Parts: sequence; structure tokens; C-alpha cells
Amino acid sequence: MTEITPDDASADYRKLSDADWRRRLTPAQYDVLRKHGTERPGASPLNHEKRKGVFVCAGCDNPLFASETKFESGTGWPSFYQPLENGIATKQDRSLFMVRTEVHCRRCIGHLGHVFDDGPPPTGLRYCMNGAAMKFTAAPGAA
Repeated sequence: MTEITPDDASADYRKLSDADWRRRLTPAQYDVLRKHGTERPGASPLNHEKRKGVFVCAGCDNPLFASETKFESGTGWPSFYQPLENGIATKQDRSLFMVRTEVHCRRCIGHLGHVFDDGPPPTGLRYCMNGAAMKFTAAPGAA
């Protein structure tokens, strides 16, 4: 796996080839971000992440969610009630014989998960994300 460096910030992630993505990502990250896979519930160590910081895209390091918006949904996937500004994009997903709202990273268009309208205040939304699609960056001094 090739680690994404700060020099990649200017990269046009939307033009990377499939081979480039396979080199950059672990097999689990590739399956979720590039092939719209879903990890098993409870599989992500990010479910237990309680420190202050930011959850970023595993594909391009785009900031997605602040730790303050994370909550325990009981679903087995990391859940948030609000994304960071310019973090995500959404589109309609008609797979599995239903209509859902799919969530993607705004920068690299990697699949993150889905958003539902059964979340807590203040938004009432539940961004149900695959932990494999994200990395956590702890705030300085976070314990």
C-alpha cells in the first residue's frame, strides 16, 4: 500500500486509475471506497474511538466528520449526526430494492456509507459510515 502524502493534496483523485487506487488502499478500503462494499457490523476499531479529533477519508485524507458529532447508534458502524462543511456529497441509491441516500467523499468520490433520518438532535440524521472508508486524526493532546 502506498501511503498518501501531503503532496497528494493537489492530486486529481477523480482521475486515478483502478490500479492507482489498489496501490493506495488496503483491500478492505478498496472494497468499500471504490466498489461500494460494506464492512461487517462491529468490525471497525473506529466504533470505539472516543478521542477528540477528525475522521478523514481513507482515500484522500479529506476531513469528513468532527468527533463531537459521533454517537453510538447501536448499528455496529461509526455514526455521526453532521458532516464537516465540504466533506461529503450524496446521491440516490436504488440498490437492494429500496431508495437510500448514499454518502461519498466530496474530494475523491469514494463510497463512505448511507445517511438516514433516524438520528439524534440537532439534525435528526444518522450518517452510517464504514470504518474502513475512514481514518482518525486525533487532535493535538487528545487522550
